[in-house]
Amino acid sequence: MTEPDPEARLAGASAPLGAGGPEGVAVRTEVRGQVGVIILDDKARRNALSAQIAGSAVAALESLRASDVRAVVLRAAAGSYIAANGSALSYGGQFWYWYETGARDRLRISLARSADARAWQPEPAPVVDAGPAGSWDERAVVDPYVIRIEPYFYLYYLGQDRAARQRIGVARSGDGVHWEKLRSNPVVEMDEEEAGIGEPAVWQSDGFYWMLYTVRDFAENRYLRLARSTDGVRWTKLAVQYKGTQAWNSKAICDPTVVVEGGRILVWFGGGDVASPDENLHGQIGFATLAR
Repeated sequence: MTEPDPEARLAGASAPLGAGGPEGVAVRTEVRGQVGVIILDDKARRNALSAQIAGSAVAALESLRASDVRAVVLRAAAGSYIAANGSALSYGGQFWYWYETGARDRLRISLARSADARAWQPEPAPVVDAGPAGSWDERAVVDPYVIRIEPYFYLYYLGQDRAARQRIGVARSGDGVHWEKLRSNPVVEMDEEEAGIGEPAVWQSDGFYWMLYTVRDFAENRYLRLARSTDGVRWTKLAVQYKGTQAWNSKAICDPTVVVEGGRILVWFGGGDVASPDENLHGQIGFATLAR
């Protein structure tokens, strides 16, 4: 196993969505409490890839054919201000989509399933709730990222406490609906120079578990960090940081989605040229391969 070069960069990270990149990507859009999907071909549906659009989805999608847009596939439930930041997985002959919902002061994780990635049936109630009073995730559970390691689903997520401290935890489920949070949570903590962390993306490669996650500094810039684990629970942070080098992603690189294809690590990520604590980043989507 060769550890990534600390000087490595996201190869090809200068190309936003619409400026090139591989075919066969299903792009998730989130606009005003709705989730939409754009299907480019059948390979995208099979792989159920998803990528975050931070900020204005309209600007990022101008270059795509209007006929590709399948419009809204999920809406925020009554009493919920958002349906966003989801994780898609193809398993057992259906598509699974975990996403954040709820009130602003108590965000939770919901689940919807579909046979064709177009018509979705949500669960009647959130499947992962915030923790009890005094817990590390009592205020919110968001940014789900789900992988399947038989015989379980594993869900990595951002948890936030009453002091707005952000950390990353993991839960386990046999059926994708009923989840058990690990007692060892949180599994990734913030460093002193970090104002917040979240948006984990986890995969297996070369005998390890790997995690890309977003870091927010005290100037509201965002970048990606990399961590490694032998068991998916105990994580070692690596020194490498992935920051924007182009005008369009100069202030933010965030929200990674990772697919392992042969010997390549494919990464879709959000980028923006505004340092802001909210979604107003002038967001676009970039594609890159992770250098080893």
